[in-house]
Amino acid sequence: MAIHILIPDDYQFATQQLDFLQHNDRFHCSVLGDLSKDSLADQQLSCAEALILIRERTVIDEAFLRRTPHLKLISQTGKLARNVDIDACTRAGVSIVEGVGSPVAPAELTWLLIMASRRKLVSSVNAMAEGRWQTEIGSVVHNQVIGILGYGKIGKRLASFAAVFGMQVQVWGSMRAQGEARAAGLLVPESREQFFATSDVITVHQRLVAATEGNITPADLALMKTDALFVNTSRAELVCEGALHNALKQGRPGFAALDVYEEEPLYNPQDPYLQMPNVLCTPHLGYAEKTSYSLYFRTAFNNIVRFFEGDTSHVINF
Repeated sequence: MAIHILIPDDYQFATQQLDFLQHNDRFHCSVLGDLSKDSLADQQLSCAEALILIRERTVIDEAFLRRTPHLKLISQTGKLARNVDIDACTRAGVSIVEGVGSPVAPAELTWLLIMASRRKLVSSVNAMAEGRWQTEIGSVVHNQVIGILGYGKIGKRLASFAAVFGMQVQVWGSMRAQGEARAAGLLVPESREQFFATSDVITVHQRLVAATEGNITPADLALMKTDALFVNTSRAELVCEGALHNALKQGRPGFAALDVYEEEPLYNPQDPYLQMPNVLCTPHLGYAEKTSYSLYFRTAFNNIVRFFEGDTSHVINF
């Protein structure tokens, strides 16, 4: 009998297009949309033997595990994060494996948000669709200062994009990040305060861990220029709760572009950020891209195959 794999919270049902998931006689792969809304959720969860999680969309805790009595394995796309309660899984006898990620798609989306925000692209396109012509004046990024907070794979890729467009690149972050930025010939300001005060664009590329949660404070944001742009495609929780919304109302920074939110999915069209004309919002599209999905899910699926063939060397909790 085929092993039942379930992919929950596939909002776009994009994984149905991946042949290696759908055409394997040894594994039967089912896909659910938003678990909070999908009427088939309980039925499918009750017979799932393995889950493939799409990044951090699905929260796995004791309550969730009670809905999956036959579950043996969770295969995480990308690296494991705080959405999975490892101790609860271990107590339930559920093994966990994790995959790999790619910086390409999130870096490209970040750059798209920067360019679209600076040139006021979306509002101009919407105005034209309403019969209005040249309603906005944007600005180029050439010669502006981009501040990259965090200098990992995505931050480094953003630095290379910015250099090609003639931006001045400066970096802030851990001592490791600062050292690598200096070695790459990039500017590292004398202080965190200088970083926030002198950047025309700040883009956030930190991992969300205990040390970084809420590390972007109201005091940081208050230092930003009135025409500066704050971009977050990493995690909303890196910013103190409510700090960015209040800062935007006070005019420092003047603009924001966001792909991540404290509560996701964000269905409420009256959400405060969606009501602000100086904020460009996208629905967490950073990694949601065809090539990335193929990489993420092929690795996650191969990890499941290894496990059910008896190779448990990649399990992280047993």
